[in-house]
Amino acid sequence: MPERSKSAELWLDLEHMATVEATSEDPDFPIESAFVSGGRGWRASGKGEQQIRIIFDEPVSIQRIHLRFEEAEVERTQEFTIRWAGVEGGPEKEVVRQQWNFSPTGSASEVEDYNVHLDGVSVLELTIRPDLTRRDVSATLAEWRIA
Repeated sequence: MPERSKSAELWLDLEHMATVEATSEDPDFPIESAFVSGGRGWRASGKGEQQIRIIFDEPVSIQRIHLRFEEAEVERTQEFTIRWAGVEGGPEKEVVRQQWNFSPTGSASEVEDYNVHLDGVSVLELTIRPDLTRRDVSATLAEWRIA
């Protein structure tokens, strides 16, 4: 039996501790598949900016946020923002805003791994602007893990 890595044991089991909302979702790429190892990832059914919100049943502490984006077909500049709030509907605090240039012939993958110290998190939100210059691109997310 393969040994599980220490970080794999620390990922939060969102299925049993939170509700996840996405502004749109391709039925073949549901948001749940971005939260599991080896999943197909999430894809929006609509074009343009999208939000994914994790609403925790009970406030949690978060020490690590791991994101992976894949784009092997379209050259584009993506921007994402992560925010959190202590209570649903409360004031949001920005954790990070990041841009990345995807190029099928160069950088087709973006991996971001943030060490954070967030206590009492009730809501964690990821906003994805899939292309800063065009509105005809769908947002995707290969993986989102939280510890």
